[in-house]
Amino acid sequence: MNTKETKNKKVTPVKIHKKPKTQRLYERVGDVVDFYNVISKHGDRVLFSYFDKKRNIIDVSYSEFCAKVKRTAAGISALGFSNARIAVIGETSVEWMASYLGILASGNVVIPMDKELDIEQIEAFLESVDAEAIIYSSLFNTKLNNAKANHKTLKTFIAIAPDEADATSDRVISFEELSAKGDAALAKGYEFPPVDREKLAEMLFTSGTTGTSKKVMLSQKNIFSVVTAAASSVEFTPDDTIVSVLPIHHTYELACMLAGMDYGMHICINDSLTRVLKNFQIFKPTGLVLVPLFIYTMYKKIWSEAKKSGRDKKLKLGIGASRAMMNMGIDKRREIFADVLNAFGGRIEKIICGGAALNPKMMEFFENIGISIYEGFGITECSPLTCVTPYYARKYGSVGPAVPCCQVRISGNTENAAGYLEGEIQVKGDNVMMGYYDNPEANAEAFTADGWFRTGDMGYMDEDGYVFITGRLKTVIVLENGKNIFPEEIEEYLSEIEEIAEVVVVGRPTETEKIDLVAIVYPDVTKFPEGTAAEDIAYTIERLINAINKTLPTYKHIDKVEMRDTEFEKTTSKKIKRHLVK
Repeated sequence: MNTKETKNKKVTPVKIHKKPKTQRLYERVGDVVDFYNVISKHGDRVLFSYFDKKRNIIDVSYSEFCAKVKRTAAGISALGFSNARIAVIGETSVEWMASYLGILASGNVVIPMDKELDIEQIEAFLESVDAEAIIYSSLFNTKLNNAKANHKTLKTFIAIAPDEADATSDRVISFEELSAKGDAALAKGYEFPPVDREKLAEMLFTSGTTGTSKKVMLSQKNIFSVVTAAASSVEFTPDDTIVSVLPIHHTYELACMLAGMDYGMHICINDSLTRVLKNFQIFKPTGLVLVPLFIYTMYKKIWSEAKKSGRDKKLKLGIGASRAMMNMGIDKRREIFADVLNAFGGRIEKIICGGAALNPKMMEFFENIGISIYEGFGITECSPLTCVTPYYARKYGSVGPAVPCCQVRISGNTENAAGYLEGEIQVKGDNVMMGYYDNPEANAEAFTADGWFRTGDMGYMDEDGYVFITGRLKTVIVLENGKNIFPEEIEEYLSEIEEIAEVVVVGRPTETEKIDLVAIVYPDVTKFPEGTAAEDIAYTIERLINAINKTLPTYKHIDKVEMRDTEFEKTTSKKIKRHLVK
């Protein structure tokens, strides 16, 4: 426990955004039926907007979506499924969301799948959890051909947009047919079956191959405790519009989308990352849910466009003027930075950021131009939310205190430079998973003797309960002098060098048993004149890293720099796969 007395220690000032000014408009939900009843109250408000194949915008109201969910649930029950494991895979769509909620509401177990995985891995994953059915988008019409003929556990295939081959298969039914069966069941008085909030409701796969991935088991209590916690912790209203950008199978995106539905918000579906800025112009979001990579991309885009147009000095002056006026209680940010904000649709006010650590300078920069960033911390095993920066009181560099559905503690006895105990971040509460499926060894490692979940992330907590993450327990580099180095911290400094697109810091033992800190860099070649030789790029970056070294303690200095000519391999949530970096 973080029990050390910290009263007399210097505390990072709380950054006040604004006092709570709106009545919290969400409703507390305990399970999927509660959730269905809450969102049905939003009636004819537009819930989803998406593009059809001709890029026409289609709107779906809350009442239309609720009817689709109930029809899907009734159809699944009519097929004879009860307490079965049913996968859903594909791009973000109204049908994907209706399938997810329909599977839960019909008393079955939903398995959201990553559409970017190899089909062989998808098949193996589903076999490992005895999945009986799968609902899939047209991306998988042909990819699932082998599974349709040979898969050991999948018996029913439900195609959202079937092709001709699917239409003739006796193992495939269309989503339209499923809906028709649902209509028939509803006409006979179908109602959602009773909900057991403690029972297995969702299975998720952690990153890794079939041999190393763990299968996370969540109950409805886990899922919907986080929905309520998310809705109570961030500043959104029914008047907000967000654009869904991240993969829908990821618990972070899914939890935020469900919380948005609780509020009655308008959710627009991005159809392509290559068109995301164009889609912002069309949908004009007031808020976004992103991972740090998108924040950095936006930041670089802003400065790149400013330099191209010769307005970078004007932007710097504007930030200075904006700060001065804000200190006097005058907010003219949306006027001063109108051109910048218009690049993202003109209405954006807030961004929820999670999935990885964010450089605190990003929060400060975006706040200066009129966009508030609220950083959070989560992990799949916690459904995923554990902490989030309060909308009315933020501390730059902190992921905030624990959300209402859980407690957070620090397990460690090492005092950091600020005088706080630093150690592993551990969680207990309604959001913590039931456990890993069929993996007693992993379960034993994941929980402490007194029942707290071990996140594997390192950090500290200040006296206000705000959590600061310092690194991953698994990535910590132990130097020959016993000092611990968290590579993420050094990468944060190096990422400020605009000539670096991506960087990973690793520890390499030498023949003398000294551990060298090595920065493996993927350069941003667009920051160099066309035709610049690779050795000149490397020399420039090494010089810039040496300048960073001078600002850090000696034991944190980068000893060697290695260049690479391809991006690092990433997960679908845009995190670098560190275990693949040699």
